[in-house]
Amino acid sequence: MPAAAKREVRILKDGPAIARLTADKFVDLAQAAVKERGAFSVALAGGSTPKLLYSLLASDSVLRAEVPWDKIHLFFGDERHVGPEDAQSNFKMASETMISKAPIKPEQVHRMKGEYPDAEKAAREYEQELRAHFGLKETELPRFDLVLVGMGDEGHCLSLFPGTKALHPATGRIVVSNWVGKFFTQRITITAPVANNAANILFTVTGKEKALALKGVLEGPYEPEQLPSQLLQPTNGNLLWLVDETAGSMLSNGIRG
Repeated sequence: MPAAAKREVRILKDGPAIARLTADKFVDLAQAAVKERGAFSVALAGGSTPKLLYSLLASDSVLRAEVPWDKIHLFFGDERHVGPEDAQSNFKMASETMISKAPIKPEQVHRMKGEYPDAEKAAREYEQELRAHFGLKETELPRFDLVLVGMGDEGHCLSLFPGTKALHPATGRIVVSNWVGKFFTQRITITAPVANNAANILFTVTGKEKALALKGVLEGPYEPEQLPSQLLQPTNGNLLWLVDETAGSMLSNGIRG
């Protein structure tokens, strides 16, 4: 088991409360990164709670004014094997709720090409885009300022599903395609080492159907083959879990409120 990351678990009332706190964290981290390095890089997540977050950032007048939009680069932690106009596309959701409504230029948005028939081609192309953007040498990993992540009811995160090959990427790979048998489809995902190289990982988890898996991830034995979310533990960064009362109902530990 890896050394314990700087982990904080907070149990909030509901999804809107999580989205509000996440938005505040997003703004704080963005402003700090821009002040320090002149840019803020974030890997976006799909799902219902991030949808609320993105809407808040783009539509709430106070938050919108505090975001340094012109200094942000938006990436994606994973993507479905679909085109950008498909209802299942993470990019489509982020575009409809935030990207199209915020003062963001096209060159600030880096999407995975889920429409490629060959998902591995999409993964390798995105890997090269990350290497170019971050100026990486062959063995280096990108360092995101923030990686937003959700968790599935079986404990998966990104598109790292239990028992799949992406849990053991080849040395040096930072983006991979991953066959997910339960959905009979390929996915494209950054690898756990990439997420763990981030300055901040922020999980958002809602719903009672996730309570048992969340208990296992946070308070059970380290068995990431069964619960891949256990893989995400930053090597030099912060790990924050924001969960609602129903998802966190079985937890013994966590800051409530």
